[in-house]
Amino acid sequence: MPDKITGKISQIIGPVIDVTFSDDAVLPRIYDALEVKTADGHVVVLECQQDIGENTVRTIAMDSTDGLQRGMPAVAM
Repeated sequence: MPDKITGKISQIIGPVIDVTFSDDAVLPRIYDALEVKTADGHVVVLECQQDIGENTVRTIAMDSTDGLQRGMPAVAM
C-alpha cells in the first residue's frame, strides 16, 4: 500500500483552505478528502475543489476551521 499523500496548509480564508504539496507528490483529485488533525485531536475534513497551480489545491472545510494554522499537515484519504 502506498504512503498517504501529505501536504501542508499554506493559506486559510474562513472555510477556504489552500494546501501545498511537495514537487514530486501526486496531487489529490477534485472532490478527494483531506484530513487535518488539530492540537486537541479534532479532525477537520477538507474537500478538494480546485488545482490552483504551484502544487497547491484549494479546499473547502466541512467543519469549523478554528484551531487550524499554516504549516499543519493535511493527509489525503
